[in-house]
Amino acid sequence: MSRIVVALLFGGKSPEHEISIISAKAVAAHLDKEKYTLFPLYISRKGDWYEGNTAQSILDLDLAGLLRTTSIEKTASLLHSMTGNRDRDRFRFDFKQKDIGLALPVLHGSYGEDGKVQGLLEVFGIPYTGCDVQASAVAMDKEMSKICAAAAGLDVAEYMAVSSSDYVSDPESVHDAINERFSVPFFVKPAHLGSSVGISKVSDISVLPKALDTACRLDSKVLVETAINGREMEVAVLGNDKLVASPAGEIEPGGDFYDYTDKYISGTARLHIPAKIDPNLHASLKTSAIRAYKALGCSGMARVDFFVEEENDRIIFNEINTIPGFTDISMYPMLMEASGISFSELIDKLLLLALEKYSR
Repeated sequence: MSRIVVALLFGGKSPEHEISIISAKAVAAHLDKEKYTLFPLYISRKGDWYEGNTAQSILDLDLAGLLRTTSIEKTASLLHSMTGNRDRDRFRFDFKQKDIGLALPVLHGSYGEDGKVQGLLEVFGIPYTGCDVQASAVAMDKEMSKICAAAAGLDVAEYMAVSSSDYVSDPESVHDAINERFSVPFFVKPAHLGSSVGISKVSDISVLPKALDTACRLDSKVLVETAINGREMEVAVLGNDKLVASPAGEIEPGGDFYDYTDKYISGTARLHIPAKIDPNLHASLKTSAIRAYKALGCSGMARVDFFVEEENDRIIFNEINTIPGFTDISMYPMLMEASGISFSELIDKLLLLALEKYSR
């Protein structure tokens, strides 16, 4: 039986570009080479697609090591230099001519996790892993995901959505509205980004303008959200109809909160898998994760993030990630491993779920 050609899509136009490359490298290492043929497809920050030696050379980089020893700007410059004058390796969207039978997008954030690439693959008739266009788009919008979760009976933190254009045109009115509604500490975050990119914790109201400026430069919509005094819990969900929910894992941040540096560079956060919590709370977290997954219409996979309030163990839905991190220190593959599914088995199951969904 011939091996299925799997297009591994990585890079992308979002601020999570480098994390996507690191995730893709880990996925490639765990792909069953006896069943599948890897076809790397690198998408540059400008949105150009590359195959062949260009894509493979970027996939081979030790980007995690580079991020620990140099700046993101220098890393971005290196990646840009590796695609210069590489017209021979530009991908011409000839999926069928390349015998591509499956796509595995490992694209975090906008232009990858938000339904855009999923829609493109559907136009070309290529089965792909993860959620469909609608679920991807809804889950990517932090406000819409909270609306869906709340409609399904889950608790959400108090929040306020701010249009970036409204903020730019009248920042004082936005400042006043936030001051009237929220007491410090609270968070300001882009509505459509992940990996904690652009998130600020406002513990002093004087830093609010800087926090809003940072988030509004990155996104058209920003969320202001009250800070929860609680523990951070995550549950991995796998499946289309028959769902597997992992044990809950707890994140103990190395700093004030679990930010980009803590996740991917310093590695000072402590991860507890399974979380050291009461069995009843554990069961409730798994039930809540499946409820959120179904409410948003997810398929394939997602990681569901919660807060658990310290004083009463109330579970509060935070967000859902339809293409969670797949680095060696990412929670989703580690949570699945705690469920008895190894990294390699996980990749295989995701590809089989993609074929199952497409066959319908």
